Amino acid sequence: MPGPGPHLMYAMGTGLALTTLSNGRFSPHHTLFYTINAFFGPDIGSFSEWLDSILGFGFGSKLADLIHHPFYYVLFPGLPLCLLYSWVSRVLLQRRLLDSFSRVPLTRKQCWFLVSAGSFSHFFLDHLFEENGHSKMYTWILSTGWWKGRAPVNPDAVVVVGLLCIVLIGGFIYINSFGMQG
Repeated sequence: MPGPGPHLMYAMGTGLALTTLSNGRFSPHHTLFYTINAFFGPDIGSFSEWLDSILGFGFGSKLADLIHHPFYYVLFPGLPLCLLYSWVSRVLLQRRLLDSFSRVPLTRKQCWFLVSAGSFSHFFLDHLFEENGHSKMYTWILSTGWWKGRAPVNPDAVVVVGLLCIVLIGGFIYINSFGMQG
């Protein structure tokens, strides 16, 4: 399974292509919520497993199996997320942080479709690069790791990848809000 970088770049590239092909009807709002779900969405389960390996609650593996699934992610966290995304879309429009073709916030149904599309996009890349994490080259290039027992964590890599992703999403928001005003 690829790391967060390929998921983020693939989703943002797809969102940009859809924005171009639809003459802006697939807006930065669509791209943002699609990207968040393709990038981070289903891996919330893997994060919960890693967190459980540190805190020892004992439910991380079960939660990871439930969430890191193409259909279960859409149903369980996807339904509450579509409510959250619809509200965030309204706030982003009111504060003029993102531009939209129609100047109308995304509906819950649209957000649910974006959650679904992001989930399927995430698993498309996961299965495209699947080698079950056993190849040294695969582990080195994609930095996914494969472990038995407690997950090894390189805090430096987590910080660097996190900062790069924040800069990429922040730049996207800047270009699609402040960049369009000038």
